[in-house]
Amino acid sequence: MLSLKNVEVIYDDVILVLKGLSLEVPEGKIVALLGSNGAGKSTTLKAISGLLHTEEGEVTDGVIEFLGQKINGIPPEQIVRRGIFQVMEGRRVFEDLTVEENIVVGGYTRSDRAGLKRDMEMCYSYFPRLKERRKKLSGYLSGGEQQMLAISRALMARPKLILLDEPSLGLAPLLVREIFGIVKKINEQEKTTFLLVEQNANLALAIAHYGYIMENGRIVLDGDPEKLRSNEDVKEFYLGGGGEAKSYKNLKFYRRRKRWIS
Repeated sequence: MLSLKNVEVIYDDVILVLKGLSLEVPEGKIVALLGSNGAGKSTTLKAISGLLHTEEGEVTDGVIEFLGQKINGIPPEQIVRRGIFQVMEGRRVFEDLTVEENIVVGGYTRSDRAGLKRDMEMCYSYFPRLKERRKKLSGYLSGGEQQMLAISRALMARPKLILLDEPSLGLAPLLVREIFGIVKKINEQEKTTFLLVEQNANLALAIAHYGYIMENGRIVLDGDPEKLRSNEDVKEFYLGGGGEAKSYKNLKFYRRRKRWIS
């Protein structure tokens, strides 16, 4: 469904962030993109959704294809209409609108009233807490409820692909597990494809069909979740299973095992 081939991204004409990044997202799957802060995960999502220009960023090399068509260089609103919706890090709900108004905004590209009403009920079925608070201003919701609202707003666009950026950020562990469980359920029942950016590797790999690990703007390892879980380097740096924890800052100085490099 989605393919990035040797993509390079530069900010402010001088800062090289993505350095020949390549990855694929098959239709109907959840793909996890893992890595530490500053690895380039969010930049990757913004390159796909066309939002780089808001931060003086630009795809300077490589190709991004969605359903066989090149999409890098086209406006973000056209990318949404083609079926890609990004749920931004930090949730970004409209705080002065009610829960229901926020959900309605998600379907602004659609004109089928019956379908919009049906999909709103679908959102409430996945997140019944939102139905209870549908007339409440979104700014008064908890962080977890705002994350549920952000995902619901994405679903209203009926996207083929959702780019989900750090859904666990700032949330309690129990609530994070609940949200990840619902993402998995949406994938199974609605056949929605997800590219999931996360630092919580354990939870991401628990629901993903495939995973990539980024380091300094490049993919350094990829494979099915079990392969990644069993890799000693992944255990050490991302799953907390390698004894004494090491700083992510030291990754660029770490001598990777040969099996990391394809």
